[in-house]
Amino acid sequence: MDKRASGVLMHVSSLPGAYGIGCFGKEARQFIDFLSETGCTYWQVLPFTPTDAYNSPYASISAFAGNRNFIDLEQLRDEGLLTDAELRDQMYANPYSAAFEFLELRRIPVLYRAFTRTDEAYRDKVRAFAKENARWLPDYALYIILKEANLGAEWYDWTDEGLKFHRPEAVAAAMEEHAETILFMEFIQYTFFEQWKKIKAYANDKGVEIIGDLPMYVARNSADVWANRHLFDLSEDGEPKNVAGVPPDYFSEFGQKWGNPLYNWKSMQADGYRWWLDRLGACFKLFDAVRIDHFRAFSAYWAVPAEAETAKEGKWIDGPKMDFFDAVNREFENPKIIAEDLGIIDEGVIDLLKQTGLPCMRVMQFGFMEQQDNMHLPHNFPKNCVAYTGTHDNNTVLGWLWEALPHERAHALEYCGFPGGDWAVGGSQSASCRAMIRALWQSPANTVIVPVQDLCGFGKDTKMNVPGVPNGNWAFRLSQDQMNSIDKDWLKKLNDIYYRAAHK
Repeated sequence: MDKRASGVLMHVSSLPGAYGIGCFGKEARQFIDFLSETGCTYWQVLPFTPTDAYNSPYASISAFAGNRNFIDLEQLRDEGLLTDAELRDQMYANPYSAAFEFLELRRIPVLYRAFTRTDEAYRDKVRAFAKENARWLPDYALYIILKEANLGAEWYDWTDEGLKFHRPEAVAAAMEEHAETILFMEFIQYTFFEQWKKIKAYANDKGVEIIGDLPMYVARNSADVWANRHLFDLSEDGEPKNVAGVPPDYFSEFGQKWGNPLYNWKSMQADGYRWWLDRLGACFKLFDAVRIDHFRAFSAYWAVPAEAETAKEGKWIDGPKMDFFDAVNREFENPKIIAEDLGIIDEGVIDLLKQTGLPCMRVMQFGFMEQQDNMHLPHNFPKNCVAYTGTHDNNTVLGWLWEALPHERAHALEYCGFPGGDWAVGGSQSASCRAMIRALWQSPANTVIVPVQDLCGFGKDTKMNVPGVPNGNWAFRLSQDQMNSIDKDWLKKLNDIYYRAAHK
């Protein structure tokens, strides 16, 4: 990421489409066409893993599996595995919000119907895929089945001790008992990865690269923790000793107690960080570059006692630092990793960034929240960074302008060369949003990314996520009309003027 370029942040779930959520269908290709035609190089997405009970992709039951809801049903129809009538039954009328409850009821039954129509040759492809991914897929498939058999209980509440603690003989017997259902779960993953492989190939042929997102932590109730308990900071009975979080910051006066189990870095180091290298390797197959969320935890991480009421009670503990990245560099040649270095940053994080040489992150909105010069103001962006108007955790530009203090808003508008008029007007022609985006494009940062909400001039109601608030997030979607309303000529001109156009 050493050349001037630009991109758009939009999760797959936010794409237009008829089936309750964005997917790997024709709308994904149309969005890639949009990026290519406007001179953008990057499409940045959020994690592809299954979401949790609050629909977040950052606390998944698997660090490796794909979200079944992204599977394009029309492709299954074209393969003869579903009918038009079955597709009509999966349609959802509201194009502006992901229909999570609807999908929870409908998606597994229709995918199972498709699975029952596969022939033996098709199933052999699924088995070959499972063999290629033997380090995670069989455990994940069995975990989903056992969770269902235990009425949704988490693994640490299962009554069968052999399965609860992943003892080899118990796991082998369960694999044999549930062989057909395991194959169905593997069919879902095979379909997910095959469909995405085609989308990524289409993007790369158009000169568009995909930036993925890798959460630092996994959920306690994940297949990864169940099958690899020794790699996590757990007691012998599976209880977490400390959990992940962050101290008080801009987003929360009490900090955030995420609750994810922390890593046992000594155990990770003992086998050369194999689990992490497998995880990164899986990401490099899916994406052209990977943003590692909460990068600072490799330097030092905030450990919160499991019984603590808030994250205030935590403390900093040293992470694996360059020892980890030395292993990464031995395993992968020139890995394209973006370091999410937001939040509380100390000299240790700064030193680690210098040693790795990875691009850091900057967020314009943060630059105007202090009445002083700071690193998030565009004139201070280093070349080796990825800069944003805001991320999935921020307000939209228009929403931020509405909520900013008057002096903050006035400073931001003046800094960005707002031409005057009504700053509160939204839409894709919004002068205030365009001024902020233009200032980002003018910056020294090699890579600039704008959330699609800001290109549309949307307000606060389209925020993707409110950190620390579990409900009401991740549902934002674009309709096709809204997607078509984006001014492609303006974005293309911006890329041309500031030497960010792909192929220029």
